[in-house]
Amino acid sequence: MCHQKPLAPSFPVSPPRPPALSDVARSIGPDGLLRADLIDAAVARVEGVLPATPLVRSERLGAWLKLENLQVTGAYKVRGALNALMAQVARGDRRPVLAASAGNHGLGVAWAARRLGLAATIVVPDDAPATKVRGCRALGARVLHAGRGFEDCLAHARVLARADGARLLHAFDDAEVIAGQATVAAEILHLDPDVVVVPVGGGGLVAGMASLLRRRGIRIVGAQVVGVDGLRRALRGDGPLPGPPPATLADGLRVTAPGALPLAIAARSLDDVVLISEDEVAAAVADLVHAERIVVEGAAAVAAAALARVSGRRRVAVMTGGNIDAPVLAALLARAA
Repeated sequence: MCHQKPLAPSFPVSPPRPPALSDVARSIGPDGLLRADLIDAAVARVEGVLPATPLVRSERLGAWLKLENLQVTGAYKVRGALNALMAQVARGDRRPVLAASAGNHGLGVAWAARRLGLAATIVVPDDAPATKVRGCRALGARVLHAGRGFEDCLAHARVLARADGARLLHAFDDAEVIAGQATVAAEILHLDPDVVVVPVGGGGLVAGMASLLRRRGIRIVGAQVVGVDGLRRALRGDGPLPGPPPATLADGLRVTAPGALPLAIAARSLDDVVLISEDEVAAAVADLVHAERIVVEGAAAVAAAALARVSGRRRVAVMTGGNIDAPVLAALLARAA
């Protein structure tokens, strides 16, 4: 295999109350990636329920786009939620489920919980996109608002989970969730890409995909927004974000720090992490609509914008979701006109 040297952290960075080290160790194989058997089990579960999303070629971008914006909930997050909750039910565990989410993980949990007959509560930030909140409620989940960001929601969800005896399903720091996200990678292997570009927030998607792709000699590059780059900072040894992450069009990536498990995997698998400005995110959302007739949210547009900084023979960018509020999209299109 021909790879750039992966970025490596010089200190451990983890979110509040990360998994115990034993949990991380049990989930990682001898190669430092998520265990292959966990991914194989996730593929078997997910492919029996969710249809594969399209791969389309953009001649303008010179890359293939994996359209997770066309997933049943409008985002890839349902894969991890479905895998985790199917595994839970198979163990005979029918506890209600709680999730902290900027929106898309909540949609995935709500969809999977309804399918499996589980009660779901989603804790979202006060400024969560209205389309995501409405979607969670339409799927039968109880939605609570708590605080200004993901970390506030997670703290509140932990309290509720203990009080209610519910399972708290972490959005990205959970081995079954990460394994479910790896199924995105399973659907692009036939294309034989040499590099895949993935938006990064807490790191669950990139850790899952990298665990599958790296074993096949495929490079993987993360893309983050300037100032919302906790994973990149951790891998470079730059310390945590100096404060709460700023507001961004890529609201789905707005977390303070990566998960402990995704960080451990990313340190062994990522070839690079590139930074995208807020203006580039806005332009990419508008360009995808005008030139490709593809509607994505800001988090997905980060990968499209990053293609300008990633070389490769056969490149793939993951369009992670399309749950963007209509007024936000209209404003971006008017600005680009």
